[in-house]
Amino acid sequence: MNKQETVSPRQMGVLFFVFMTGSSIINIPAPLIGKAENGAWLSLLISGGIGMVLLSCMLFLHQRYPDLSYVEYSRKLIGAWPTIIISVLPLSFMLHMLTAIVLDIGLFMRSSMLRETPVYAFTSLVYMVAALSVRAGLEVMARMFTIIMVMVVIFVSSVLLLGMENYNPGFLKPFMSHGIKPILNGAFFSFGFPYAEVFLFAMLFPFVRKNLTGKLNRIMFTSLFFNIVTLCISTICTIMLFGPLAGIKKYSLYELARTVDVQEIITRIESVIGMSLIAGSYMKTTITLYVLSLYLTHLFKLKDYRTIVMPIALIAFLNTLVGFSSDMQWVEIVSIVHPLWDALAYALPLLLITVIALFRKPSS
Repeated sequence: MNKQETVSPRQMGVLFFVFMTGSSIINIPAPLIGKAENGAWLSLLISGGIGMVLLSCMLFLHQRYPDLSYVEYSRKLIGAWPTIIISVLPLSFMLHMLTAIVLDIGLFMRSSMLRETPVYAFTSLVYMVAALSVRAGLEVMARMFTIIMVMVVIFVSSVLLLGMENYNPGFLKPFMSHGIKPILNGAFFSFGFPYAEVFLFAMLFPFVRKNLTGKLNRIMFTSLFFNIVTLCISTICTIMLFGPLAGIKKYSLYELARTVDVQEIITRIESVIGMSLIAGSYMKTTITLYVLSLYLTHLFKLKDYRTIVMPIALIAFLNTLVGFSSDMQWVEIVSIVHPLWDALAYALPLLLITVIALFRKPSS
């Protein structure tokens, strides 16, 4: 680990919020409503609660081993080779995440804005900028993302508020018309994206300035709480606007922005949401690439994570070219395979390490 890099608990909270909210606020509502119908917000509360449990495990492990990352205290608790074995799934899924986040930007741009432009024209630029941001370091990322986050929050909040005149609260009924099963299905989906992904921050907690653990705990839980509230509001607004059609609107917040028309003065502001999606996805891509590089560095005891950032970005870019054969296949992967893979790669190893730490006394 680069010991010279440190961030404050507040900056870590900002990184956590943009990672959890960045692309999910636009990508979550439509597929989630398609699965859970009008109870989609309840699915978010269930999966968000599970995310709170995982975050509690991570903060407990950080308090027990404040100077060590997930890989380092795993090696301390279960040994080097078992750590390598249980790292196969997390590493493969982080690479899949990189592909999914950036590919989604390309598919969005091709389907909504620049229809004649090939996807790789967008993905290559995102990977390049993300890799350069990772090489700049965590401190630079934290300062830059704070500014971008404020802009994205303002854009999204403005669109949701301007669309109020078109909302119909009657679309929120009936509630649970098909029982609890659709809601649980939606909770499984939203657990895989984004709440199981809290796992990545187990690699970043050692960068927080020391003697601030209590403040870090409070800020991280607050950030996750606001993430859950933000996604719930976005989902509820989507339902109130589109009603039965909400589940088939692929980029629902973008479609919501297209309906905003205030006295023929404020119109056609969907480009603002498009920029928000790109900015949020870029930030999430950067954090994921950073964690993946750091994970490999700690796992194989490399000298500097920066040496492998560009090769990893290149591999992820090539994966976007050959990793799927059609848009429908990609939707199926994200909706079905993604949550299960997420649970096996992130949640189970984290819970296993937490249980082992509970029964082992911390050693100096």
